[in-house]
Amino acid sequence: MTAAPARTAEQRKKDTLHRLEHDVDAWVATAGPDGGAPHLVPLSFVWDGATLLIATPAQSPTGRNLVATGTARVGIGPTRDVVMIEGTVRAVTPEDLPEEDAEVFAGKTGFDPRRLATRYLYFNVTPRRVQAWREENELRGRELMRDGRWLLAD
Repeated sequence: MTAAPARTAEQRKKDTLHRLEHDVDAWVATAGPDGGAPHLVPLSFVWDGATLLIATPAQSPTGRNLVATGTARVGIGPTRDVVMIEGTVRAVTPEDLPEEDAEVFAGKTGFDPRRLATRYLYFNVTPRRVQAWREENELRGRELMRDGRWLLAD
């Protein structure tokens, strides 16, 4: 199998933003503050142009880890077209999340945590580092964001 030519950095950023705006599901990796075992779960998300919004039960391993450490790693897309995001996390209670944001989340994901008996928290994930690649020929230059700043201007 022959890999397609490597995309330019500009095209990778454009493709990454498209994936963030149109995809719904991601893999979210967390770990406890004590250096415990990593925890990986599939969660739905909404991208608002600056942050990802996710939701998970407050008492789940993921919820507890996100509250305790304030960090997450998120993988979006298939293995041959992946976007990896390392970000800082801020917990938001359903009561404190703007109604419009909760409605957008429910509408895009088809899931409304506000309607469940189990206590959920929302989490804003602010990207600090973003990488994107398809094949080995895109490993060089895969970093698109560093320290919360896109490496390419819009």
